[in-house]
Amino acid sequence: MLPYEWPVPDPADKLGLVALDYVLTPERVISAYQSGIFPWPTSTLGRPIPWVCPPRRAILEFAALHVPHNLRRSQRRLQHLRFTIDRAFDAVISACAKAPRPGQGGTWISPEMLETYQKVHQLGHAHSVEAWDGTELVGGLYGVSAGGVFCGESMFHRISDASKLCVLHLVSHLQSQGSSWLDIQQLTPHFALLGAREIARAEFLSMLDRERALGRVLFHTAGPERG
Repeated sequence: MLPYEWPVPDPADKLGLVALDYVLTPERVISAYQSGIFPWPTSTLGRPIPWVCPPRRAILEFAALHVPHNLRRSQRRLQHLRFTIDRAFDAVISACAKAPRPGQGGTWISPEMLETYQKVHQLGHAHSVEAWDGTELVGGLYGVSAGGVFCGESMFHRISDASKLCVLHLVSHLQSQGSSWLDIQQLTPHFALLGAREIARAEFLSMLDRERALGRVLFHTAGPERG
């Protein structure tokens, strides 16, 4: 049983607002993702956190994955990069928080969010993928494992396409664990090129329920950072 009882979002609410409060604990974050809900704070300090389950949800189904020609070229050009999982979660989320976001006044990864997700990682529910050029961290992504489904949160890169190659590494890993799709929340131009699509909230929640019922484990070594 989940530790929180989340209300059903109002079908007329275009945002899919479920709750609006200041309660950002690791346990509540884990429960939210397992219920198809995620926090969507603004960059404005002091405002309550919207917890949302949008009417439309973007997913990437691995059977529909398309790797564009320019990304294939980057794979060849950057074949010297080394990819790891959960090697540097704190560094990845910190880099995501500092990444420039054109058209936005700041980042939603506030110090409170950063600290909470680090604790979620320590509990074995948040994970990162890293790209290394020698000993230098040049790209990465992080997200939350919601009972058999990986929910992507944010990416960063210091070398062009490094974060996109992290996505491909993530997909390969998830496929090796029997997973067939991941939650990307919102459809972006990059993920659209990879073959992602939007589905209705009811379909997403049904897919999430089926995955949770399987009890699939996506990451076998969880918790604090490892080498």
